[in-house]
Amino acid sequence: MEKTKKKSAGKTILTIILSIVAVLYVSPIFIVLINSFKLKSQISSDPFSLPNAESFVGFDNYINGIFYGNYPFYKAVGISLFITVATVFVILICTSMCAWYLSRVNNVLCKIIYYFCVFSMIVPFQMVMFTLANTADSLELNNPVGIIIVYLGFGAGLAVFMFSGFVKSIPIEIEEAASIDGAGPLRTFFGVVLPIMKPTFISVGILETMWIWNDYLLPYLVLDIKKYRTIPIQIQYLNGSYGQTDFGAIMALIILSIIPIIIFYFACQKHIIKGIVSGAVKG
Repeated sequence: MEKTKKKSAGKTILTIILSIVAVLYVSPIFIVLINSFKLKSQISSDPFSLPNAESFVGFDNYINGIFYGNYPFYKAVGISLFITVATVFVILICTSMCAWYLSRVNNVLCKIIYYFCVFSMIVPFQMVMFTLANTADSLELNNPVGIIIVYLGFGAGLAVFMFSGFVKSIPIEIEEAASIDGAGPLRTFFGVVLPIMKPTFISVGILETMWIWNDYLLPYLVLDIKKYRTIPIQIQYLNGSYGQTDFGAIMALIILSIIPIIIFYFACQKHIIKGIVSGAVKG
């Protein structure tokens, strides 16, 4: 009886602690939301207050942010959407096939390539960013199509690591049976292996999507920002000269930018833990 009470009290304390942590994590989003409906002067003087009759501006900040300058917000949304969808698709296909090959062949060369992929995960981006920017310019990768190749290089490490762990948990007899039935490597992968890899496939897709959609530094360094701007870059351009910054419009665009990724995350969140656990069955 006493053990049951202790467990119940422990669960209650843990629930309270986690609830406080959750509120701390959500509070910045709530602060940005309420400030997106306030006057710029009120945001600067009292950012934590709710909008009142004097400071409430409705959707004016959203309209100002969307039509700010000579680069419309919807164009930045289109570029971000194209880069995110195309890059995630390329990363998922290329890295899943690579991980399958490395795990099944498993010779010295494949092990070296695998460890290079793992090592790339711990290399700080700041070490290569200036060289990367110069290389991207010289190879004419400073456009929405070229940056996909750059993202593939940076996103391959985590994806190959997760896919490799999952592939090792797939019985090789399944692939041998497909081979006996006359299936070639591509047919075996897309018809047999890929459907089994679905949990990790979705999990990697979610993680890569959240990273690419919210990324600011890599597109800023690689893209020709006079022609191509992603959402984070467009929001940064709301900072005017001489310290004049339209905080209301910035808050509004931040809310608009995080709504799609929040919806996407909540729709797919159950697959994240499932995919990670599945990929950790065998190391």
